[in-house]
Amino acid sequence: MNVVELIHQAIATKSTRFAFELLPPLKGDGTEGISAAIERLMPFNPAYINVTSHRESLKEECLPDGSVHRHIVRRRPGTVGISATIQHKYGVPVVPHLICGGHSRYDIEDALIDLDFLGLHNVLALRGDALKGEEHFTPHPEGHAHAADLVRQVMAMNRGEFVDGEVEECHQSAFTVGVAGYPEKHADASSAEEDLLHLKAKIDAGAQYIVTQLFYDNSRFFDFVARCRAIGIEVPIIPGIKPLATVRHLTLLPQTFGCHIPEELRREVEAHADDKAAVRQIGTEWAIAQSRELKAAGIPVLHYYPMGKAENIIQIAKAIF
Repeated sequence: MNVVELIHQAIATKSTRFAFELLPPLKGDGTEGISAAIERLMPFNPAYINVTSHRESLKEECLPDGSVHRHIVRRRPGTVGISATIQHKYGVPVVPHLICGGHSRYDIEDALIDLDFLGLHNVLALRGDALKGEEHFTPHPEGHAHAADLVRQVMAMNRGEFVDGEVEECHQSAFTVGVAGYPEKHADASSAEEDLLHLKAKIDAGAQYIVTQLFYDNSRFFDFVARCRAIGIEVPIIPGIKPLATVRHLTLLPQTFGCHIPEELRREVEAHADDKAAVRQIGTEWAIAQSRELKAAGIPVLHYYPMGKAENIIQIAKAIF
């Protein structure tokens, strides 16, 4: 069953499903760590599991002659392989991320062919981040500048259309495509209105559901949904939740993700700044309260960002699911 079917099934039965996101292992690591995290989360019957994709970075090395050598490093390769492994081992739909950054249309086409062969028919289409040190995102010379263009390529493959049009009367894939939404505006958008128009372009291109960036104020999510509906976006909108876990998150998360930290949460964390366990518990309890309100509002799936740490997600899932 594809992810959209699972979402609509939850809507029809007025239930709320659990989903979470994982990072591929670091280069050189095996699957033991990621398997251990999944094993601990499987009792909560996940609707699906997302697997992130990470573009290259540039590593600089100073040579003995004083010159600087730069080369490309990929620290978390293996998105397709680990996605196939998880889906085969656990029988849960897996949603690998596809990104524009660092990839040509031909690279993306090859990845889609591999995914199709492996029975991975759900993808999350993202533009991806700028390279470290870049002020703005720079697309691959033969790639896509926007996620909407990536969605169009996936939809074209579903129709049996390839980049060069070199194949006729071919097998047609059946990918379900999700995209990202930003309740508090994407950092590169000049306004919330412009950001919504970019989101609508992704939906008009063929995307079938939206997963949001993390947020800590549910009223901002509900407002985002209302604004989406007002401009004609009717697909399901799934909230993304990441429990705050450290004092540093008070500054790091807003800087990285553009999210607002509610004053009540900030004060509580700062009051316990010297107690790491207490800060982590405060963040977990806040996410539980968020989840309860979202579940009560009839949200069909709650999508969690463990970021490699399963313990607080387990505590939340026990309280909610």
